[in-house]
Amino acid sequence: MKGFTYHEPNSIGDAVNLLNDNGARASLIAGGTDLVIKMKQGKSEPEHVISLQSIPGINEIKYSGEELRIGSMVTHRAIEQSKIIRDKFSLLADAVDNLGSVQVRNLATIGGNICNGAPSADTVGPLMALDAVLLFEGPEGERSIPITEFFHGPGKTAQAANEILKEIVIHDLPPGSCSRYIKYTRRKAMDLPLLGIALVLVSDGAEDVCKEARIGLTLAAPTPIRATKTEEYVAGKPLRSSAMWDEAGNIAVNESSPRTSFRTTSAYRKKIIQALLPRAAFEAIRRLSEQQRKG
Repeated sequence: MKGFTYHEPNSIGDAVNLLNDNGARASLIAGGTDLVIKMKQGKSEPEHVISLQSIPGINEIKYSGEELRIGSMVTHRAIEQSKIIRDKFSLLADAVDNLGSVQVRNLATIGGNICNGAPSADTVGPLMALDAVLLFEGPEGERSIPITEFFHGPGKTAQAANEILKEIVIHDLPPGSCSRYIKYTRRKAMDLPLLGIALVLVSDGAEDVCKEARIGLTLAAPTPIRATKTEEYVAGKPLRSSAMWDEAGNIAVNESSPRTSFRTTSAYRKKIIQALLPRAAFEAIRRLSEQQRKG
């Protein structure tokens, strides 16, 4: 690992200035679970490393009753242990439950998971299904980007080189909502997903019809995607129809474009989509039934 200058600013403005002044010679470090490995492997050799650890306010989870705000430095462990996230945004809790080890979750941050731009990022599918908005700070001030518009390709995002992610904003889900995220891996261990499916469903209650569906897929295309054609098909259909969900799986397959990699083939990823979408839907619906029984 090459030598570097370490900076620990105590405000987001100071961090932006350091990033802006040093340009391509600088890298931000949050939890360090990705950057440190790349530096040890010689894949990244920044002259300046700017830590976000001492910046106040960006490591907090806040819920107003109308929206959830998650600071970019919030760790996956903090999300895992958050009662409000587990109760009201359960698919995001699903995503961190099996993300690495407890030691990794204690360090890894949600901001790092998003900004790395990896198609396999576990939190991104749920955040897409939650219609999350990303708030960035740069030299020109604050900028908001819907997460559905953030990913441009593997490792490529809409984040400018001199911007820092401050916060993720999620509006409260409508009454009658339920959700689920399923990470499909080769083994039940600390493994990257072969595919991820995130699902938010909104029931009309009385007729048990789906008013709205939001479906986020990871590793189903070069970037994380929303399965918008599948969402349109599901809306207005009986929520508990197995035949309907089987057809939704077919539609989701047709609007995906997964690649073949050393982990698995494109064809197998399509089979996973077809099988897991109905499963995710019925597990989400089961959660809704449990909520209704509890009153």
